[in-house]
Amino acid sequence: MRNTFIDEIIKLARVNPQIALIVGDLGYSVVEPFAEEFPDRFINAGVAEQNMTGLAAGMASEGYHVFTYSIANFPTFRCAEQIRNDVDYHNLPVTVVAVGGGVAYGNLGYSHHAVQDYALMRTMPNMLIASPGDPNEVRACLRYLIENPQPSYLRLGKNGEKNFHTKIPIIEPGKWLTVSESKNLSGQSLLTTGASLQAVLDINSYKAVYTLPLWGMSLKAQQGKQLAQTLPICISEDHLIDGGFCSWMLESTIGMPFSNDQITCKTLSRDACGTVASSKTLWKLSGLAL
Repeated sequence: MRNTFIDEIIKLARVNPQIALIVGDLGYSVVEPFAEEFPDRFINAGVAEQNMTGLAAGMASEGYHVFTYSIANFPTFRCAEQIRNDVDYHNLPVTVVAVGGGVAYGNLGYSHHAVQDYALMRTMPNMLIASPGDPNEVRACLRYLIENPQPSYLRLGKNGEKNFHTKIPIIEPGKWLTVSESKNLSGQSLLTTGASLQAVLDINSYKAVYTLPLWGMSLKAQQGKQLAQTLPICISEDHLIDGGFCSWMLESTIGMPFSNDQITCKTLSRDACGTVASSKTLWKLSGLAL
C-alpha cells in the first residue's frame, strides 16, 4: 500500500501544486520519487514528529494540503496534542499518513504495533479516518481526500497487499463498499476496515463482504441502519477491540430497534501486544484469519 500511496500522490501532485509531503526522517526507498520530482514541496523534518505536525498545520493554514508520513505510532501518539489542537481543532487540510497500521511491523515489537491508533483518532471531532483495505482503495481514498481537504488520518499496510477490487472504487464517507456478494443468501456477512480485508481467506464463504474505507465521529449515526440491513454480520479489524472500529460500530447500535447479539467482532488479541512476530503470526494468534 505504501508504494501505491507514493505513486498516486505523485500523480495528484502533478496537477495540484498545493500538495506537500513531510516525513519524519524515514520512508527511504519509498518517498524518493516524490522528493526528486517536487523538491520544493518535500521536507524531511527529522526525528521530531511534534514539529513535523506543527509545521504541517502552519503550511495548511497558508493553503497547502500537507501529508505527514511516518511509521504508524510515530505521527500519531508522539504528536497527539499537535494533531488535536493545531490540525483538528482548526479544521486544517493535514493528512496524517501512518505506514504499517495494526501489526504490519510485528517483528519490531510493541513500540511499532499500531493497535490503539483508531482509539485516538476517532475521538477527534473533525477527523476523517481513511483506512483502505487494498491498493485500489488507497488510490480511491487519496482521490477523495484531495477533492475534499480536511483533517484526515490515512492508515496504510506495508506487506504487499493484494487487490480485491478489479478497479478503483468510488467511495463515500460512512458508506459501506461492496467487495463481493454470494448467491447464497444464508449465513453471515463480513464488514472490514483497513488491512484486515487481507485476512479474508475465502470471500465466497460469506453472504457478502463489505469494507468501510472512510469513517469517523461524524459518520457514526448512519451505521445502525446499514447494520440492520445486513445482520447477522462479523466485523473485522487489525486493532484492539477497545476503542476500535468494532466498538465504534457497536456504539452506533445504541437506540436501534434490534439486538446487537447478531454482531460478532474479530479483533487483535491483547496477547498480540506483548508478542514479537510476523503480522501473519499475530493475526493467527488473534484468530483474525477469516
